[in-house]
Amino acid sequence: MKKKTRKSSKRKLSIRKIIGLGILSLFVLFIIFIGSVNIGLWGKIPSKKELSNFQYQMASEVYSADSVLIGKYYLYDRQPVAFTDFPEDLIHALIAIEDERFYEHSGVDIRSLIRVGFKTVLLGDNSSGGGSTLTQQLAKNLYPRKERNKTNIVVDKVKEMIIAKRLEKIFAKDEILTNYLNTVSFGDNTFGIESAALKFFNSSTKDITATQAATLVGMLKATYGYNPRIFPEKSLGRRNLVLRAMYNNDFISEEQVAQYSQEGLNLDYREFDYNAGIAPYFREEVRKEMLRWIAEQNDDTDYNIYTSGLKIYTTLNYKMQKLAEEAMVQHMTKLQNSFEKSYGSNAPWLKDKKLMEKIAKRTPTYKRLQKTGLSHAQIIDSLSKDKQKRTFKSWQEDEETTASTMDSIQHYTKFLNTGSLAVDPSNGDILVWIGGINFEQYKYDHISQSKRQVGSTFKPIVYTTAVEQGVSPCTYFSAEEIEYDNLKGWSPSNSGNKDEAYLNYSMEEGLSNSINTIAVKVLEQAGIGNVLDMAKSMGIEDKLPNEASIALGTGEIKIIDLAQAYTSYANNGKHIQPNLIKSISNYKDSVLVEFKSELNEKAAFSTETSQIMIEIMKSTVNSGTAARLRDTYGLKNDIAGKTGTTQNNKDAWFVALTPKLVHITWVGLDQHEIGFSNTNIGQGANAALPLFALWMQELNKDKDFNNYTKSNFPKPSASVLEALNCDPVKRDGFFKRLFKNPNKKKNKKFNG
Repeated sequence: MKKKTRKSSKRKLSIRKIIGLGILSLFVLFIIFIGSVNIGLWGKIPSKKELSNFQYQMASEVYSADSVLIGKYYLYDRQPVAFTDFPEDLIHALIAIEDERFYEHSGVDIRSLIRVGFKTVLLGDNSSGGGSTLTQQLAKNLYPRKERNKTNIVVDKVKEMIIAKRLEKIFAKDEILTNYLNTVSFGDNTFGIESAALKFFNSSTKDITATQAATLVGMLKATYGYNPRIFPEKSLGRRNLVLRAMYNNDFISEEQVAQYSQEGLNLDYREFDYNAGIAPYFREEVRKEMLRWIAEQNDDTDYNIYTSGLKIYTTLNYKMQKLAEEAMVQHMTKLQNSFEKSYGSNAPWLKDKKLMEKIAKRTPTYKRLQKTGLSHAQIIDSLSKDKQKRTFKSWQEDEETTASTMDSIQHYTKFLNTGSLAVDPSNGDILVWIGGINFEQYKYDHISQSKRQVGSTFKPIVYTTAVEQGVSPCTYFSAEEIEYDNLKGWSPSNSGNKDEAYLNYSMEEGLSNSINTIAVKVLEQAGIGNVLDMAKSMGIEDKLPNEASIALGTGEIKIIDLAQAYTSYANNGKHIQPNLIKSISNYKDSVLVEFKSELNEKAAFSTETSQIMIEIMKSTVNSGTAARLRDTYGLKNDIAGKTGTTQNNKDAWFVALTPKLVHITWVGLDQHEIGFSNTNIGQGANAALPLFALWMQELNKDKDFNNYTKSNFPKPSASVLEALNCDPVKRDGFFKRLFKNPNKKKNKKFNG
């Protein structure tokens, strides 16, 4: 018996030794494994120096002149904020639900790991969480796991623990919370609490409420599953769970839990989308300007518009832009309806198959298929196959439709487009910029990219040149049509059916009513070369046609360049370059550079000429082609202006000049082959002028804009008033009428 007992004891001792050795071996292996991870055998681990010097990839922000955040440029939508900007409720919500012992552990919470391991392994409770501290989560945020397979998860966890330990030695607890809240993902490419607060509640972090903080913190468990915009009920339930956790940790009272739990989510969702939001064409132009500025920097700053967190303060007036976009939608919706009705079933986009194929040839898709060797017929056949796509149907909504590429070309060809720009002529600040009707579908910017014939909006430059050349404003010009022998029989005519054969107009009457025959005769007096020089000295750098038709606006000019020219009238002959950006700051809000436009040193024309032209263009508004500003829209502001309509009704223009504003609007179609069906719809006074009129009506209602709306032009000098003091119309005398044949065009040589 004793032998058996001894043998049994030896066997037990042997088993214990084996188990002990096994445990010791596993422990040694674990220590070796930890050491191997620590020295980088399983992948590099950042050093303390690297961790202390890490930098966020930060979104650059675009602000309006009235300090509204209007857009961002980013790879990761992140805007870091300081710990002092975190409300106490936000910190409490985060600690209560994510890491109750945050201020007690040193990066790794062993107690929590044992609890999670016991529940998960022994009890099979997969809802027990991962046991990661906020510091470990920060480590994962800074150095995301590259692979998600089970083989690497242990290595990744150990790496995160080691990094967490190092982080705790480098940073104070508040700094760790700051770094965590500035790096954590909230889904939808949104990183950091500030970007999330702005996106979901249109609020800065420092201003969010307890319930908003709980909602955002609640998302961290599953950014998609608890997204309050997509799953409001699940998000609400998760938020209330966070509130209960705050109560359990003595951060809020029972009464507060009950009160907060009754509140709705109250989202104010605002996505900073490249294609959407306010002023998308303006933001794109700012982006281009920023890239140019960054490329010009010769120092070691290495700025990146998408990652450096730059703050770009622009000239745009947010409220003005918003009102202008609303006016655009209001007018263009109505005009589009009239435009389509005017063509009816004979619309070129419906009837002209060859035109649609011609337009198709310009598309990137056609050119790509052409490179593969397909014939024209094969390409058109391919473009005629239906597929699911989102289609711009109106200014209020898009919709999912089944349509072919050819259907889309036909659909988008019919839409009228627009460009609308407002500039403060005193400093060149661009206040409003609308480059088109829909940035997602029409990327082409009609302010900075498009060059169109400007029609009668060029006539003031012709008249300005004549006045500067010494032609008296009270000079009378015959309205009769002339056939110019040396211009291949060119014979400009006037619109309308008015019998003008015996009428002579003063320059004021001729310009205010946009009389074509008189514009050409004024050009003769001014001289084509002088007019071209005048246009250049007013800021128009593009080459203009050196021919008589320039009097009628056959030159193609960008809206922004035409606006620059018109600033000359508000500045006694000196133009100013329109400016988009006021200043650029770094992420700490230290100013890097400031931009300021200066008046051109040399005046293109005299102060007296400036006053004469403003008075003449006032007549355009008071009694001429833009009179509907007064009688239809009831505007009483001090306004000068000029309408414009080009040949075959392809382009409609209106230029408004007030003491503090230059506003230019163009309306037409992207495809030059199509114009308005008739002048009644397509004239500048009908198609373009209302965009300014509706906008100005809204500005007049807001006292914030009194500086612009209640300003007045300086009173003209006595000599200017005297120069304009003449009858607008003079009829031919009896003998001149007796020997003139009104039905026969006069032939002569153009001498301009």
